[in-house]
Amino acid sequence: MAELVYNEQGRLLFTEEMKEEYTILAPQMLPMHFSLICKIFNNHGYKMEILNNTGRRVVDEGLRNVHNDTCYPALLVIGQMMDALKSGKYDVNKTALMITQTGGGCRASNYINLLRKALKNNDMAQVPVVSLNLSNLEKNPGFKFTVDLLYELVIAICYGDVLMWAGNQVRPYENNKGDTDKLIEEWQNRLVKEGFALTKFKSNVKKMVSDFENIPYTPEEKVKVGIVGEIYIKYSPLGNNDLEAFLQSEGAEVVVPGLLDFIIFMCDHHVVDTQLYHIAYKKYVGSGALEVFLKKMQGVIINAFKESRFRAPAPFDHTKENARAYVSPANKMGEGWLLTAEMIELVESGVKNIVCAQPFGCLPNHIVGKGMIRKIRSVYEDANIVAIDYDPGATKVNQENRIKLMLSTAKAGLK
Repeated sequence: MAELVYNEQGRLLFTEEMKEEYTILAPQMLPMHFSLICKIFNNHGYKMEILNNTGRRVVDEGLRNVHNDTCYPALLVIGQMMDALKSGKYDVNKTALMITQTGGGCRASNYINLLRKALKNNDMAQVPVVSLNLSNLEKNPGFKFTVDLLYELVIAICYGDVLMWAGNQVRPYENNKGDTDKLIEEWQNRLVKEGFALTKFKSNVKKMVSDFENIPYTPEEKVKVGIVGEIYIKYSPLGNNDLEAFLQSEGAEVVVPGLLDFIIFMCDHHVVDTQLYHIAYKKYVGSGALEVFLKKMQGVIINAFKESRFRAPAPFDHTKENARAYVSPANKMGEGWLLTAEMIELVESGVKNIVCAQPFGCLPNHIVGKGMIRKIRSVYEDANIVAIDYDPGATKVNQENRIKLMLSTAKAGLK
């Protein structure tokens, strides 16, 4: 068994020996994206598994281990990990946990300390926690970000966005139920088999879009509903009580902005900080270069969709420009100006019905989300936006009833 090694501050390190022996558990957020990301880590010598345990027991486990004033995403992520460790499925002496650390103003940077406290309180202090960050916050001998790993992760995120964007535009109209999900699975398997080479990216994206176009479908008018909000609650089925599945069961076409926009948004932080405040020049150079690369990748995706019958995603710069009249580009907390911009972009593209998913404990997110709805409606009178709160005490029935009221208005407008 790997020897437990601590740094000078007493933090348990994830060692190179652990990389060979330990299974790394990571929380779920985007099933399509994370299945690809997990495979990439495994290809680079790690033994990673994405957790899919859900249900009330995860929430209760979070409540037992996290103060109830902590934001809801933290409660769910920690609850999911602790529930998995207590399930008996994993050897706690050969298991590690991975969690993101943003390094910004978001309290997500402190999730990792809350998780370690939960492990200690449950007599599992021997379980190492790996920080996934690009901010140089915590380092571990057994986990390193290489250039190749970073490139492949970016490509996987792009592929995940294509599968999500195309799949959501086909699934409500398919003649044979299940064709869309079957094609998504086929492409995931193909990508895992072929690898994530940058040289194949453009041709793969075009072929993906073409394959989704060829799924037999019946065109009809359906209510289109966009989903925006805090990053975890917006995407995670655990966090939003399977919001996408519920909307689809109500006969709606779901429109979810891609993860790539958020990644570019994170790079744009440092560029804006330098432009406005003349700080962080080193981050400005690195983030600016990465932002240019990511926008080129996004351009490939947009062009592929423009050449098809599908709606294409909006370019990041266009989305950013949309928000300037509403909120400053310096506003970066709680998804910052991007959340406001996504609502505006959806309305302008014809998706006027929007669910704004707001987690308990993220005040900045409520400001740039729920707080901007009135302003957006003053400009776009037909915008049909409902803010839904997600927290440990909120019931799924009440959430769905509020969404049904929004859908009834949307369906009346459609008729």
